[in-house]
Amino acid sequence: MSGIPHDHYEPTTKGEKWLHSRLPIVGLLYDTLMLPTPKNLNWMWIWGIVLTFCLALQIITGIVLVMHYTPHVDMAFGSIEHIMRNVNGGHFIRYIHMNGASLFFVAVYAHIFRGLYYGSYKAPREITWVIGMLIYLLMMGTAFMGYVLPWGQMSFWGATVITGLFGAIPFIGEAIQTWLLGGPAVDNATLNRFFSLHYLLPFLIAGLVIVHIWAFHTTGNNNPTGVEVRRTSKAEAEKDTLPFWPYFVIKDLFALAVILCIFFAIVGFMPNYLGHPDNYIEANPLATPAHIVPEWYFLPFYAILRAFTAEVWVVQLASFVTGGIIDAKFFGVLAMFGAIAVMGLAPWLDTSSVRSGRYRPMFKWWFLLLVIDFVALTWLGAMPAEEPYATFSLIASAYWFAYFLIILPLLGVIEKPLAQPETIEEDFNTKKMKSKESSEDIALSPAE
Repeated sequence: MSGIPHDHYEPTTKGEKWLHSRLPIVGLLYDTLMLPTPKNLNWMWIWGIVLTFCLALQIITGIVLVMHYTPHVDMAFGSIEHIMRNVNGGHFIRYIHMNGASLFFVAVYAHIFRGLYYGSYKAPREITWVIGMLIYLLMMGTAFMGYVLPWGQMSFWGATVITGLFGAIPFIGEAIQTWLLGGPAVDNATLNRFFSLHYLLPFLIAGLVIVHIWAFHTTGNNNPTGVEVRRTSKAEAEKDTLPFWPYFVIKDLFALAVILCIFFAIVGFMPNYLGHPDNYIEANPLATPAHIVPEWYFLPFYAILRAFTAEVWVVQLASFVTGGIIDAKFFGVLAMFGAIAVMGLAPWLDTSSVRSGRYRPMFKWWFLLLVIDFVALTWLGAMPAEEPYATFSLIASAYWFAYFLIILPLLGVIEKPLAQPETIEEDFNTKKMKSKESSEDIALSPAE
């Protein structure tokens, strides 16, 4: 697929020509900043810069924290207290790192649901979507391993529960669990493994982010209409687009500044709000907390994991068909990872020819239910594994899978979409005209 026609970097001085012929990095930066971007992008397209900022923030603060952290079960908890009490600015850096993870996941969930609503996963952007889902999985792994490092009660028992899931895999589960832990139980070898991976995975994420950006720079950005930029000529493409710099860079930086005001207010005034008090108690293998819960950003999938008990008919059916190989625990593991996998398969599960949810009246309602369902799963994941929460979790989990596996494919067949604009320019001009009319009405209202 040909790219959007636009002016590419042309070196002028001898020095620029010399560098460009050997390492065209200036040209790469120029083409990135001056990339033709659909001019009708709304505020839901600001999360990319927030995610990039969060990744840089987590890597930088993580490097500083590593200088003072000791990955040993006898000293890890004490080294965290040392960072908090004795290192200059240590408490502030740690709180930024802790809450930075939450901001990271707030941004990534907003980014994912924006993509699901506006059809950013559809052709020709399937690979971009899949790479994004791989980044999300690596984020989850990195965050989980980071949660273990303080070596508090919730760190230890959370690691015990989550790594125990791998033991549910038939035949090879026990061997995988032992390899992951470095022994028969969560101990010093586990802490060392998780520390090493928690430090290294963000750099792998950074590499995938570069590939992710490269992918959508190749296919072009999606936009709220889902209509592609015209590629027949440069003149037509310019009517549909604006350069990324300065228009969208300034818009993104403004949004980032507003979000950071809220973020630093949380860091300064309520840094432990999203944490668990049990994690300020040193890990004790002999004292199990009354209620083991992961960080909030894992709660939707934790709720799905716990929803499928031995009493659920679909679990009983799976166990009967497989001769007991798939029990309730293993089914829960499959459901948890399957809930993420169905998101990754969205490009092939959505059969509608219309990309944007803006022009799909039935889809809007089902998607709204999906958002509510996700919020409900987050809440249910924090609740005890008892009634009525168990039943609610099962219903919410069933809808999650039904949306991707049944509703999306059916909507493409039965739904009658609304008329779409012919071009991005048409959509932009229509909105501009409505905005102008609204401004004129406001201006005239006092005189009336």
